[in-house]
Amino acid sequence: MKGGYKTNMLRVAIIGCGEFAAHFVPLFQAHPYVENVYVCDLQDEKAQNYKSRFGTEVIATFEDAIAREDINCIAIFTERYSHAKLAIASLDAGKHVYSAVPMACTVDECRQIIEAVKRNKKTYMMGETCVYYPCSMYCKEQYQKGTFGDFVFGESQYFHDISHFPKIYQEDINCYTLPPFYYPTHSTAMILNATGAYATKVTAFGVCDKDERYKDGNNPWNNPFSNEFSLMQLSNGGVARVSECRRIGYKAPSSYISGFYGTQGSYQFSNAQHIVTTLTEKGVDMLDVSDMINPIAMTQNKNDKDFKKNVANHKWQWNSFSPVQNKEKARLPQSYERIPDVNGHMASHQLLIDDFCTGVYEGKMPYVNAWRAARYTIPGIIAHDSAMQGGVPLDIPDFGDPPSDE
Repeated sequence: MKGGYKTNMLRVAIIGCGEFAAHFVPLFQAHPYVENVYVCDLQDEKAQNYKSRFGTEVIATFEDAIAREDINCIAIFTERYSHAKLAIASLDAGKHVYSAVPMACTVDECRQIIEAVKRNKKTYMMGETCVYYPCSMYCKEQYQKGTFGDFVFGESQYFHDISHFPKIYQEDINCYTLPPFYYPTHSTAMILNATGAYATKVTAFGVCDKDERYKDGNNPWNNPFSNEFSLMQLSNGGVARVSECRRIGYKAPSSYISGFYGTQGSYQFSNAQHIVTTLTEKGVDMLDVSDMINPIAMTQNKNDKDFKKNVANHKWQWNSFSPVQNKEKARLPQSYERIPDVNGHMASHQLLIDDFCTGVYEGKMPYVNAWRAARYTIPGIIAHDSAMQGGVPLDIPDFGDPPSDE
């Protein structure tokens, strides 16, 4: 058994019945290792809506869900600042945990989750979509092959303007003013996944927002920033520029690596074009790898007269797989072939749910386990601390690698 904790068929209680969780209920239901799916929400009308849509049993409270012996897994899709508390309580109740990002909003909460995993011998997985984003997968593959040489510098960012968020999010002061770097993993995971490194030191700055909600004392986080930017030193000696923006005039929500540079080659991205440059004995080679990385549906429509507009509005970037994802796609259960449109975030949702279900059922440590989740999350928490101190360089705590064989 590779570092995991085997169980029987999964019986999953989904906590939080908002817009996002609806993408995952059918994936849990269709997975061959899942026996039953339950739903729970503080607002009963939302849970009842899920019951009508998906045929799921409603559980009245989170406390009821973790107390039930027939439920062995908890999937957390609540507000981002509530994840850690629910995850720790679930683990301590003897449940395996799947959590939407982020893992937590403090370093100590990350530590507590890791300790709860070790103490209870249960699986924790954070559903970070970007480890399966084609650009990150491609850079990881080529870096491991040696195409880029030694890693020198990378740039990753998550640009998600608040105007693209659901109305309920915009009306919640806790969500609206959450420090951007408290939701960091859509940017940190890109570079860290591709390099296999972790961040050791950071300096960061923020842009103060003019909205009254960001003024002193007007939000629970005492956060003045809606956009934050950082430079991170990595464990492999390289450097990464990582950005998280919530008030920015950019296209639809987007996570990507804009540049990945090594001593022998580089990758660059701009909108729908992906370019690899390599040094050779004869000079410099430049290769357009867009058709390898872009979703298949995007490539099939690249001559569309409204192509640029549709790319900006993410017409093809939700459900469609990319050729670089074919190897991962091949291990998905056949039952997912019947629901090809139930996917999301560059076709990562199906891969993530299969990671969790297979990991729990077969006793395998999922890729984004508690230790890796902490390495994706903590750099953002410390980056915000740096920004609040005017860019002071700060060391990033690290809880090490996960246990291997048990």
